[in-house]
Amino acid sequence: MLDTGLVLAAFEPPTVEDMHLAPFFHVGSFDFGKQTLLVLLSVVVVAAFFLAAARKHAMVPGRMQFVGEAGYGFVRNSLGRDLIGAHQFKPFVPVLFTSFFFILVNNLWGSIPFIQLPAFSHIGAAYAMAGFAYIFWVAVGIRNKGLGGFFKSMTMPSGVPWPFYIILIPLEFLSNLIIRPMTHSLRLFATMFAGHLALMIAAYMLGFLLTEGGVGGWLTAPFAAVFGLFLYFLELMIQVIQAYVFTLLFAVYIQGSVAEAH
Repeated sequence: MLDTGLVLAAFEPPTVEDMHLAPFFHVGSFDFGKQTLLVLLSVVVVAAFFLAAARKHAMVPGRMQFVGEAGYGFVRNSLGRDLIGAHQFKPFVPVLFTSFFFILVNNLWGSIPFIQLPAFSHIGAAYAMAGFAYIFWVAVGIRNKGLGGFFKSMTMPSGVPWPFYIILIPLEFLSNLIIRPMTHSLRLFATMFAGHLALMIAAYMLGFLLTEGGVGGWLTAPFAAVFGLFLYFLELMIQVIQAYVFTLLFAVYIQGSVAEAH
């Protein structure tokens, strides 16, 4: 029992500092590191894949064209038409399509061996993505409803007796225009950060059991490996779901910007 306790006490789990490598180089105060490289690479990957998928325009699509068309159709119909509305969704399909696949690829980097870093596990990347979405749907709302009409739709729910607006206006302003973009970014960041850290802990534990755990470590290592594999596929599923959730909320916000007040 004493030896087991000493072995377990020797395990040092990874820290937040271990999650990200040092920057490759600096340009003034800007650090160019692995995360920045992956964000740029994701743009190339998404653009190259869909350009290649759309190149032939065959009546009977090949596998790449079929996957590309299925991906586009999913975003167009499920996240565009069904949420924004059949008469208003078309202008917003490109931005929703780009948002979904850009986030998806940057999340999936965390599940690719030897890369293993979801770009949105950095809070700055999540803030930038949510900031773009925020500016976009606010601009759409102001363009469609005017400045006063947009802020009225965001802060004054219809059908409420006017005395209640004294309380509702500041609450709705805080909820819709301050808290909403913060939660939009933190939801994406927190799930990628937590999943990445959990996988690192599982990998560290497996390595520790095999190298420092002795006979007991070798006996328990298969269970640690199975648990790590479970976490891997769970994180893979969450990476896809978070790309969907972020884009779904983006579409919901746009719908609120173009919908007529009742």
